Amino acid sequence: MFVPLTPIRCLYRGVDLYGPKVGVVCGSRRFTYAQFGERCERLAFGLQKEGVQPGERVAFLSFNTHQLLEGYFGPILARAIAMPLNVRLTQVELTEILNHAEASVLVFEKDFAPLVEAFRQSCPSIRRFVSTDQAAQHADISYEELLSHGRLDRPDLFSIDENEIAELFYTSGSTGAPKGVALSHRTLYLHAISTGNTIREDEDSVNLHTIPLFHANGWGKPQGATMMGSTQVMVRRFDPAKVLELIQQERATCMLLVPVMANALLNCAQLGKFDISSMQDIMLGGAASSPELVRRLEEAFHCRVFAGYGLTETSPVATTARLKSTRRYASDDLRYEASALAGLPGVGVEVRVVDSQDDPVLQDMQTVGEVVIRGDNVMDGYYREPDATAAVIKNGWLHTGDMAVWDEESCINIVDRKKDIIISGGENISSIEIERAIFAHAKVLECAVVSAPDDKWGEIPVALVVLKPDEALTAQELTIHLEARLARFKLPRQIEFVPGPLPKTGTGKILKRDLREAFWAGKAKRVQGG
Repeated sequence: MFVPLTPIRCLYRGVDLYGPKVGVVCGSRRFTYAQFGERCERLAFGLQKEGVQPGERVAFLSFNTHQLLEGYFGPILARAIAMPLNVRLTQVELTEILNHAEASVLVFEKDFAPLVEAFRQSCPSIRRFVSTDQAAQHADISYEELLSHGRLDRPDLFSIDENEIAELFYTSGSTGAPKGVALSHRTLYLHAISTGNTIREDEDSVNLHTIPLFHANGWGKPQGATMMGSTQVMVRRFDPAKVLELIQQERATCMLLVPVMANALLNCAQLGKFDISSMQDIMLGGAASSPELVRRLEEAFHCRVFAGYGLTETSPVATTARLKSTRRYASDDLRYEASALAGLPGVGVEVRVVDSQDDPVLQDMQTVGEVVIRGDNVMDGYYREPDATAAVIKNGWLHTGDMAVWDEESCINIVDRKKDIIISGGENISSIEIERAIFAHAKVLECAVVSAPDDKWGEIPVALVVLKPDEALTAQELTIHLEARLARFKLPRQIEFVPGPLPKTGTGKILKRDLREAFWAGKAKRVQGG
């Protein structure tokens, strides 16, 4: 039997199997899955009542709230396209995205009310501005008023085209102008199935939405968590002390973190003052992890810690480093190393590491190539950008621009982005490898390694290091630490201690492009990665 694949099925599995169970926690508010489902249906009806047509884009500008979580299902129930926005972008960047997508509705929190008047002038496609707060200025209607119009009947699944676009997410722009990643009903449903089989989560799980839902690692969770009946706790804005308190208060069992968040938790003064014994799984993503970070988290939270890898273009999770029962590790250090890798492909995902001719490189964990991916989780393409789509999806494979090594079981280890590989004196040097070694020093809070021009070697690695508060470290001391971990040719030729934090994108990735340009300004930078 052919039943269309759609995240709507994730919603109604949660409603039908776990209706009386508390499914969503947002501040002082708690909603059962039955109540959550009704609110999603009311949102869909309200959008239709306001004139939203199938295929139109409904944008959300909000921190992590229950309204934003409802936004993952309400618009697609109305046959529209859900479009969460990065709240950390500037007015100019948001305007560019809203106009590119031609959004028809903008749902916003009161924090962003000052932007609305500007959007009225600069975004002609937006017909209705909806505030999640009753008294917010510049709104046409409040969110609760929108929900008061009525309730949509449960749709006939056979009326849904699983290949229609359901969600639209714009990339962070760390490598250029943001592009809209179009994800179909089918893609999102199969991604939920894949992560449900890879990441331990069930009706007993209490999932902290620590990462903003506009972030790839954030919006990859709502469908799977809802389908499995997990309790979803909204962390409106990441605050380390508040997260620790919520773990104790809600008996949270799992959360996703980008490394900068994990580091903030480990260095939080309140760590140890709350009962965090309920935590079972922490998944790291969004940027390269290190064995040292895995070790520190395990020691602090006494739970499983493992990395994952993916892109906005892969819905996002493509691989995870969940340890296999068929592998044994001779020491904890080796286990930490394995847990920090990008890991193994998820269900329905194929991953290869290939050379410039798209032929697989040796699976020896040494030969570097580009990661290419195909599978149920890969995007349909970039919204309204066929040339950009054709540039990355070639011969049925998504070319990620990430460089990696892999082993005979298709376990991959990301070594760098193409553009971040440093070629010094003909040697390829991984900036990520150096960063991991630097981060292993107990006094280091943050670090980034970029290339700088050099007359003799062409370019050299330069390390920018942020120390923990009240710590002191010299370049010589750090170099001695690195000499035990890196080949001599990989050592940074220059170490600069800088005040933190390092500049980051809206999704928490360090802006290496900006750091690198400070060294290359006025000089011609060769094209890397070929």
